[in-house]
Amino acid sequence: MGIRVYNTLARQKEDFVADKQPIGIYVCGVTPYAATHLGHARPAVVWDVIKKYLRWRGFDVYHVQNFTDVDDKIIAKAQQEGIAPLDLSAKYSQEYLDSMDALGVERADVYPRVSEHIEDIVDLVAVLVEKGHAYASDGSVFYDVASFPQYGKLSNQRPEELLSGTRFEVDPAKRSPLDFALWKKAKPGEPSWDSPWGPGRPGWHIECSAMSKKYLGDDFEFHGGGSDLVFPHHENEIAQSEAATGKPLARYWLHNGMLNLKAEKMSKSTGNFVTIEDIVGKHPKELFRFYMLVNHYRSELEYHDEKLNETARGWRRLNQCVNSLEALAASGDAATELTEADEALVSAVESARAKFCEAMDDDFNTALATAALFELTKHVNAYIARCSDKPGNQRVLLDTLDLFHELGRDVLGILGERKTADSLVDPLMELLLDLRQTLRKNRDFALADEIRDRLFEMGVAVEDTPQGSRWKVREHDE
Repeated sequence: MGIRVYNTLARQKEDFVADKQPIGIYVCGVTPYAATHLGHARPAVVWDVIKKYLRWRGFDVYHVQNFTDVDDKIIAKAQQEGIAPLDLSAKYSQEYLDSMDALGVERADVYPRVSEHIEDIVDLVAVLVEKGHAYASDGSVFYDVASFPQYGKLSNQRPEELLSGTRFEVDPAKRSPLDFALWKKAKPGEPSWDSPWGPGRPGWHIECSAMSKKYLGDDFEFHGGGSDLVFPHHENEIAQSEAATGKPLARYWLHNGMLNLKAEKMSKSTGNFVTIEDIVGKHPKELFRFYMLVNHYRSELEYHDEKLNETARGWRRLNQCVNSLEALAASGDAATELTEADEALVSAVESARAKFCEAMDDDFNTALATAALFELTKHVNAYIARCSDKPGNQRVLLDTLDLFHELGRDVLGILGERKTADSLVDPLMELLLDLRQTLRKNRDFALADEIRDRLFEMGVAVEDTPQGSRWKVREHDE
């Protein structure tokens, strides 16, 4: 059985069919005008895992994620701060990338920006005007929703229902309240570019149609984003792209549920958010990834510190099991003949791999995939208990470790880095220096000096300076 995904467009699960390589993935990115928050992290981590799993299953992938660096919110924030809008968006675009790096999110193959693709956008708008799907009005260009009979197919809404049930901004330049801007007439003090319709800037939706076409072609496999983008953004993307090319824009539309803070959607505009910097300064990145991945990507997820702390207990059990496995493998027996316990663990590893694949093949169900790893920990802990008076089979132990690393670290990214002796030196030395500083403050100079002298005997020289204590590996002649 192959991979099945829930397609928002079909409103059901469908078989994933890949008839060409690489697999094209387009994920709507951020509007960079403020600090990156946890709401931004969820789609990033979700698609990081999907991409890694597809590669693990043997597919080649090409991932595109845009930056909307030309936008009303960016312009307003830049005016408040007295800087150029593109300078503001460049600053927060880099902050977003740094935040995703801190969460262990692999970067996309390309991050196109609106400001760098104006020509592509203008060309696409011109095609829509030429084909009768868009019209110029008073220096702006609007998409004619009535010209696309399939409008509403993604969000399962009909235009007449939208007109009666939704408030739209009244704009006398538009033929219908449903019509949306492809090109906005320039306003004083705002960035603008030349076009056949006069100076202006792109509307929100057209950018993704133009940039996905440039990097992935007229049609591709996956289009992703938060569930809040289904309407109007993704609905409008479909209308624009398919009217221009006559082809389906994306074969599979995947939408992650929102990550809410105290039951409210995280939003930069309302100030209701927790930044990535807040999280990674307090918790391991692997823990936060685990927090998101023990839930299915389509489910709503609420964040608060207490819930993270509850989740941390399970995450620590998983990591402690792997750490114990690593320690046992280091001293294991290189025996080739398998005992009954060895065979039971080998069977558990094969079962865990199969269950992990079954879960991920079923619409990337990371909740059940992590459950498969927890089930394996039970067998590992039982095996470790049997090895209390004799070494385990090193080959079996290493094969088990390989599976944890392969699935838990390389695909999901939920296992912490192994603590080697070398990686512990710096924090242990800092701890000793802090302890000496406390002893000196308490005027316990004898014990502080004893720590310094013992370290010297072990080859570490400690120097007390007005700025604090420093250490180095001493030379042989010191």
